[in-house]
Amino acid sequence: MKFIVSSSVLLKQLQAVGGVLSTNNTLPILDNFLFELKGNELSITASDLETTMKTRINLEMSEEDGSVAIPAKILLDTLKTFSDVPVSFTVDLSSYNVLMTVGEGKYRFVGQSGEEYPRAVPIEEPSKISINSKVLANAISKTITAATNDELRPAMSGIYCELNTDNVTFVATDAHKLVRYRRTDIKAEEEASFILPQKPLNQLKNILIDDEEAVDIEYNQKNARFVYKNIIMTCRLIEGKYPNYTSVIPDVNPNKMIVDRVPFTNAIRRVSLFSSQSTYQIIFKIAGSELILSAEDIDYSNEATERLSCNYEGSDLEIAFNSKFMLDMLNNVNSEQIRIEMSEPNKAGLIIPMDNDDEGEDILMLVMPVMLNN
Repeated sequence: MKFIVSSSVLLKQLQAVGGVLSTNNTLPILDNFLFELKGNELSITASDLETTMKTRINLEMSEEDGSVAIPAKILLDTLKTFSDVPVSFTVDLSSYNVLMTVGEGKYRFVGQSGEEYPRAVPIEEPSKISINSKVLANAISKTITAATNDELRPAMSGIYCELNTDNVTFVATDAHKLVRYRRTDIKAEEEASFILPQKPLNQLKNILIDDEEAVDIEYNQKNARFVYKNIIMTCRLIEGKYPNYTSVIPDVNPNKMIVDRVPFTNAIRRVSLFSSQSTYQIIFKIAGSELILSAEDIDYSNEATERLSCNYEGSDLEIAFNSKFMLDMLNNVNSEQIRIEMSEPNKAGLIIPMDNDDEGEDILMLVMPVMLNN
């Protein structure tokens, strides 16, 4: 088995799929990339059993089909040291010794049989939907920051996908904050819902380019497969029932405040430096067209107050939020102005972008309040 490939092309493809490799694999062979040569097409696979990513490279020179598992770390570290040069691989398929030749340099690896490498599970009787890559990347990046990392709540550690015949909705929450990203310009042929894990979504987000190319998604009750350009990613879905997220979104919010996002975000960032390092509590006191942000840390006798002008409709209100959660949401918005809708000091506040040019996009963010400690 022999082939020649550009070092920069190979490195780029290895880095695209290599993110799924785990540092604590139960199977030693998963510390390798699977190389499969068939004709002039080289397929490279990486897996951690839960997620499998596969990419393809078209070659100009190859001899003898075959497969071999090559150690991932040393291969990546070696390729990073080269400029764009031709790399020749020669594999002895009886001993799985790999010789990599680059210019005057020769580098040997001991590989393993490609037959032993775990394969991606086939998706039986899948449903299908296609989503624009730019839209999907946006949906992932907007929602994933709200997902929890708590292993005791696995369902909430992923992104909940709700496919309907009139829209597609992505939701993430950690019980303190929530993001609902909805597309009214994408429709599914049949209703379905499933929970996608964070790790494969982060990998997918990293390879999706800001273009109009479609990502084809196949799914059943246990697995999902994403096909984008020359990359195929298959992942196991998170089992369990997602909490009823609609029940925490308040319907009636008579108090509405419109503010400029950047000065508002910067003010919260400054004032929060003086808040308690255990609660990160920051108090919003709104009256007329004036918003007063305040925080204090009794243990260190620190306190801060900042006054901002706003456009406010509703009764005078005093409500407290965790500044970290609020900043997580505000940093995830591109809009110049935002609307914050509130009802009572013990009910969630909604953050809604105001100047959204994308008509099909509907974003709602929610932050739970914290108890006022007067």
